[in-house]
Amino acid sequence: MAEAKNQKHFVLVHGANHGAWSWYKLKPRLEAAGQRVTALDLAASGINMKAIQDVHTLYEYTEPLLEILASLPDNEKVILVGHSLGGQNLALAADKFPEKISAAVFFTAFMPDTAHKPSYVMDQYCERIPAENWLDTQFAPYDNDRSKSSRMTMFFGPKFLTSKLYQLSPIEDLELAKSLIRPGSLFLEDLSKSNNYTSKGYGKVNRVYIICEEDQGIPKKFQQWMIDNYPVNHVMEIKGADHMGMLSKPKELCDCLSEIAHRFA
Repeated sequence: MAEAKNQKHFVLVHGANHGAWSWYKLKPRLEAAGQRVTALDLAASGINMKAIQDVHTLYEYTEPLLEILASLPDNEKVILVGHSLGGQNLALAADKFPEKISAAVFFTAFMPDTAHKPSYVMDQYCERIPAENWLDTQFAPYDNDRSKSSRMTMFFGPKFLTSKLYQLSPIEDLELAKSLIRPGSLFLEDLSKSNNYTSKGYGKVNRVYIICEEDQGIPKKFQQWMIDNYPVNHVMEIKGADHMGMLSKPKELCDCLSEIAHRFA
């Protein structure tokens, strides 16, 4: 009985182009530590059947996460863990269901604030990170007719995956990614028009940031800028972790999350 009482429920939210599969090393580790884990596919990700061209807003992209939170019993809270673009899904979910979340963990993730538009941190990233950093990532309009919309899909290329995201991860995980990633979107057009996240919703939730020291996709300097821009309750750092820290340093990430569960849940 005590074991069930101590069990925490983690909900793992993947980054752009990825899916629930990217947590395959972390999920069994957390479960072995006695935790409950839900790793989900967002819309048009992993084995979710939608195509990205049918997902026009961050809200639509986040719906699988919102459905999980809506289905929770009244007295149950979860620890949300968002990786990379998944930080935007966390903010949206926390704004809608603050009472269901004991902590929102931004794992080398985009972390919006409540003072600016939801697109602000992404706009800053695009300003500060040189365009050539994207290497062979492909951007394409949703519609063949560019004049109809500025919505863009995004698909990571093998060079970008190899040198910016997976450079310290096992080669097998890089190969897995090459075969499983799907086109996604940063939803910049939608986020630039969306209302700010609120201090009564997202702003009320405990936030923790986990820095990946060797991240070349969202460099440590930019991770630190986001923390300075919107201070969190707690900051942790994983040494020697690339952008895919759940694959390059799964044990260390599991240890961080266990500590967060003990402290906030």
